[in-house]
Amino acid sequence: MSSLLTPPRRRGFEILDDLAVEDCVRKRSLDDVARSNVIFGGARAVLVELANVLGEAGTRTLTVLDVGTGIGDIPARAKAEASVRGITISTFGIDISPALLYAARTSGITPVCADALALPLASKSVDVAICSQLLHHFETRDTITVLRELDRVARKRVIVSDLRRSWIAAAGIWLASFPLRFHPVSRHDGVVSVLRGFTASELRQLVHAATRQTPSTHHRLGYRTTASWAPGPSVA
Repeated sequence: MSSLLTPPRRRGFEILDDLAVEDCVRKRSLDDVARSNVIFGGARAVLVELANVLGEAGTRTLTVLDVGTGIGDIPARAKAEASVRGITISTFGIDISPALLYAARTSGITPVCADALALPLASKSVDVAICSQLLHHFETRDTITVLRELDRVARKRVIVSDLRRSWIAAAGIWLASFPLRFHPVSRHDGVVSVLRGFTASELRQLVHAATRQTPSTHHRLGYRTTASWAPGPSVA
């Protein structure tokens, strides 16, 4: 889907997709992502969706899995917000990078080094599965696999958040990266990430193709797109 402000989706090449990138560069760039999540609404987009689960009657404890957790900034925010409501969250973070998981330990998550394409969890083993700004890294076939895995492991809710593709957002992250002193890798990958992003309609179609569920989708502040749904039943 494209329009005057929404360019055609394109793959490009994100430097951090190369597993050979030095750990120090990866960590620095993911620190930039964590800051942008606070400034531009990435964390808020997830927390707005999670608030619906936290508000359910009788909820006092919750297990939350964050797939592609990076340095664990979003599950840490989720844990803090739940605490204000008197709810205890046990957070687990999956990432393919051991170095990032080592850094994420300070966020209070239980780190698990694994691939999003094959989550090492039993079906319906966590209450909520979250995936933020990860889907755009995958080709369509693998995107379907990740969504199916999220749906498989979650009992109550799946929350997916990603970037909304827009020329304005691409230009904005490029310009903002200078006064925010982002690493050059963050600047490059930020623009590529936006141009890999999704509209709400595109994300809805992907979720339905993967799970046969029809998610609730929204365009959120900061050029984010979210999809959330109640996962399907466990398949024997």
